[in-house]
Amino acid sequence: MIVPSNDYYMRTEVSNSDLTTLKNLLHPRLMFGDREAIFRFGSLVDALITEPMRVNHYARTIGDDPVPYTEDEWLHAMEMRAALYAEAVHDPFLQKVLETSDPQTVMVNPAMRFEYGEFPFTLPTRCKWDWWLPYCNFGGDLKTTSATSQKEFDEAIDFFDWDRSRSWYMDIAGSDRDFIYAISKKNNKVFKHYIRRGDATYERGRAKYEELAFQYWCLSL
Repeated sequence: MIVPSNDYYMRTEVSNSDLTTLKNLLHPRLMFGDREAIFRFGSLVDALITEPMRVNHYARTIGDDPVPYTEDEWLHAMEMRAALYAEAVHDPFLQKVLETSDPQTVMVNPAMRFEYGEFPFTLPTRCKWDWWLPYCNFGGDLKTTSATSQKEFDEAIDFFDWDRSRSWYMDIAGSDRDFIYAISKKNNKVFKHYIRRGDATYERGRAKYEELAFQYWCLSL
């Protein structure tokens, strides 16, 4: 079910980010780099591509955030945006996504059904698509990455649990296809990964989210 997007972070349904928070509490691991800075830069690239109306190029700010990005950050993000649009010239599907998708679409499922170890349970869930294609009933995700090759990017999908997020989104929407486009922060290369229900990426991601969703459900009792 599609709902207004302006109150997404105020909603109480379980999101993939909530599962990530739970995983980090249960299974902490060493993370390199400044996580907040990485997230903030990713938000800049995301806004430049999917929500340009929120971008103030003169002040180098996004939305209501008064803290400006540095000139270097801004120029870097603009270069990455240009790389994605250059890739679309040779990628008809990406061109359609950029031209016709509904960006930042929010969906909720008030009682999503799960099964873990043959034990059924339900949770209210939510997700926010970078790109949603209503005429195809599927969507996809935009990522920034430190990968410099397709092989490194494919490995990052598992390491950062992007497979889990894609399966989560697919099952909330009831879609059978999904995709990720990623832009390298190192060399501006564009990587892509297409997903179908039942393939290795989907099944690995679903197994990940089912375990965490069960743990989340147990803690909420």
